[in-house]
Amino acid sequence: MPAEDANTRAWQIYGQRQLARAYTPPVPERLGWTPWEGIGPGAEVLGHVTGRRVLDIGSGAGHHAVHLAQAHGARVTGIELSPTQHERAVGAHADVDGVEFVQADVTEYLAGAEPFDAAYAIGTLAFIDPHRSLPALRDGLRPGAPLILSLLHTDLHGSGPSTELAPREQTILLRDDPPLPTQMWVLAPQLWEDLLTEYGFRVEAIDLYPHPDESATVIQQLIRARRLPDRPARISSRPRSTRAPATHAAVGVGAILLSEQGILLGRHRRGTLELPGGSVEAGESFEDAVVRELAEETGLVAWTANVGLLGALVDHVEDVLRVTVGALVHAWQGQPATQPDENVGDWAWHPLDQLPDGLFVCSAQILTSWRPDLPIDHPPAHFTAFAPAK
Repeated sequence: MPAEDANTRAWQIYGQRQLARAYTPPVPERLGWTPWEGIGPGAEVLGHVTGRRVLDIGSGAGHHAVHLAQAHGARVTGIELSPTQHERAVGAHADVDGVEFVQADVTEYLAGAEPFDAAYAIGTLAFIDPHRSLPALRDGLRPGAPLILSLLHTDLHGSGPSTELAPREQTILLRDDPPLPTQMWVLAPQLWEDLLTEYGFRVEAIDLYPHPDESATVIQQLIRARRLPDRPARISSRPRSTRAPATHAAVGVGAILLSEQGILLGRHRRGTLELPGGSVEAGESFEDAVVRELAEETGLVAWTANVGLLGALVDHVEDVLRVTVGALVHAWQGQPATQPDENVGDWAWHPLDQLPDGLFVCSAQILTSWRPDLPIDHPPAHFTAFAPAK
């Protein structure tokens, strides 16, 4: 039998037995989160509830809901799946102002209800699959609303909470009657916190309350959480000014091609020797810029999949911040040749141990970021290596 079906059956029988006894628990003078009087906080953990809509999840005989309405002025809806438990609440408290009792599945009820200002469950939420209850509660609470949960932590047999999201067998005890088997999600505090966070809540505190008799093993946990504000589906951005900014930075790429003959270098019209490369154009990735510049300057054909980015070099030249991204091209097609109308030509391969003098500063910086052992002098630049692609 599925876990929640077993629980529904158990609470139905439990309610029948209590109806047969004509037993109605007294309305407490103080809201209690544990089975033991005077242990733990009271209704103050719900915050200011006067005049506010509060959901009592698994309201049972209704005595907690009545206390909040009468002592604190809350407008309480007690939601209860078990028809017999609901019958107990209505039979005893149907005429109490500020309280309504609804017999329904909480997740189905919340799908059509106006969001509540607060919600709580005293020992009851562990009978529902958290993957079903928590998203329904997120949608059924207004942003910022508190959610207070009292949950079993360690049972009568000393079995502590689970770190796995699965129900386990527990029992409901009732004097003079056989125990009722149930399936409960008795979860470790960290797992509850992870689940609540996943479904849009911020956990503010988790407290453990042992049984007042030190020889007893039962421990109750109390979770105080709050429903986070809604985030828009997409985050907006503001447009730039239509006025062009003053030029203050230049972004370029430089490509290292290493063959059996050495490194590919070309000669600029100014006389310096440099790697293939140039400025990055609007809308380009660094890899796209490398492929384009290589084709324009040398006639070689490469693909972005063959381009590995080494990192970014940053230096400052005459009030211009220069950012140069070095790249290693692993494969290409063709033979390098001088291209018409390009400033760099006379492409040639140079062995690493016979590099020429007069390297362009950016090319020298890229080469030493790739191979720090190369004996090349150049002005310093800050280099940030890129993480390898996974």
